[in-house]
Amino acid sequence: MKANNPPLVKSIDIGIIGAGSWGTTLSLLLHKNGHNVALWEFRPEVASEIARRRENYEFLPGVPLPDDILISSDLAQVAADKDMIVVVVPSHIFRSAISRIGDEIIGESVVITATKGIESDTLFCMSQVISDVWKNIKAEKIAVLSGPSLSKEVINRIPTTVVIASESLDTAKWVQEVFAAPLFRVYAADDVIGVELGGALKNVIAIAAGIADGLGYGDNAKGALLTRGLSEITRLGIRMGGKPQTFAGLSGMGDLITTCVSNLSRNHFVGYHIGKGKKLREILKEMTMIAEGVNTTKATLNLAHKYGFEMPIVEAVYSILFEDKEPRQAVGELMTRGLKVED
Repeated sequence: MKANNPPLVKSIDIGIIGAGSWGTTLSLLLHKNGHNVALWEFRPEVASEIARRRENYEFLPGVPLPDDILISSDLAQVAADKDMIVVVVPSHIFRSAISRIGDEIIGESVVITATKGIESDTLFCMSQVISDVWKNIKAEKIAVLSGPSLSKEVINRIPTTVVIASESLDTAKWVQEVFAAPLFRVYAADDVIGVELGGALKNVIAIAAGIADGLGYGDNAKGALLTRGLSEITRLGIRMGGKPQTFAGLSGMGDLITTCVSNLSRNHFVGYHIGKGKKLREILKEMTMIAEGVNTTKATLNLAHKYGFEMPIVEAVYSILFEDKEPRQAVGELMTRGLKVED
């Protein structure tokens, strides 16, 4: 793929694995860009009902789906013979979902992950899971989509800017042109691990920000959380091979700010209700969508231990979520840690 592709890519065939709010939103975006889109929903009865109603009534009620977007529960039908495959399923089922698709079906497709999470057992980012499952896929055929991109705002045509990263900048630029739209600006990058870590780890800090809001803390606390949270993410990310500037960009600071301040953020929602006194299990039981930050908190703490880093905010969130520590106690312990030089 050449870096000098024309500004608008000719119509290509795209399979989207995952019919949640973000997967459905991307299917609408790519369809509007003139591409042929197939969307996979894992529950056959739900796929049939979405196809009949032409509406994802569970995740995007009231948003019509064009008749020529194929809705199917048949993975092979959605993924076979595609120029591009976009995987948008939660991180805890990411491996099992793509394992159902053989290397022969993937062929020469470019594969995009739009999932912001870390696999609990392996501590792999999703691009690493792709490489682990599909042994024949080349690194330059894998890309990552991240950045501050709330589904509802994209659907409502509110200006949104994201980043596409691939080890091959040519691939990133080609994918950039496939996704770019007048109100959906896309930047290209080659720091895959940095972009993925920024997108995944910010969800943990968003839970912390939600807890602070639920406790009634003010803007001073929020500013400190975002700043020190970004410091924790950046230090770990650089140690794992990410570029420092990536964490000041869209998938780092940009996504962190959006997720920590928006009432549309699932992770902020979880934290807010914990700050209000609810238990994690109660909150998750009431949610239809996945808050990736919950599982990512465990994985991030394990990564911190693996690389020998202190991540005090992550540790505090973990203690609140999984050890039933009172949020005010956790905040008190954060605030009274030994004094340090700012890094």
